[in-house]
Amino acid sequence: MREGSESVHSLTMANEDYLEAILRIKLDQHGDGEVRSVDVAEKLGVSKASVNKALSALKDRGLVRQAPYGKVELTEKGEECAAYVWRCHRILKEFLETDLGVDTETADHEACLMEHALSQDTMDKWMTYLEGQGLVLDGE
Repeated sequence: MREGSESVHSLTMANEDYLEAILRIKLDQHGDGEVRSVDVAEKLGVSKASVNKALSALKDRGLVRQAPYGKVELTEKGEECAAYVWRCHRILKEFLETDLGVDTETADHEACLMEHALSQDTMDKWMTYLEGQGLVLDGE
């Protein structure tokens, strides 16, 4: 994340998950589809009421925009936070699967836990280390 931007780890674990889910839905639709709150509820397995509450908190922090009953959009700051969390998740999952031989489902679940548990400084250092070891994600 850029210097001076909101630290992703100043967000709650749930808020990080919501931002990541919004980004993943957008990416699944090749970056041009609309993200609806019902899509986020389905992706995370939560109620629409929970999504609305979370979106309200994310709007207050300037991370998402949503007109009443409209599509959900990440702000520039929200996109930056979401991309950081999603990138960490993918690198950790790849490391667990490729280097440690963890099965895909477990690696995905545990990467999610790990991406929230470490400080941003430690995560940045670990990402740099893994990339230095040759771990590369598809499309990068």
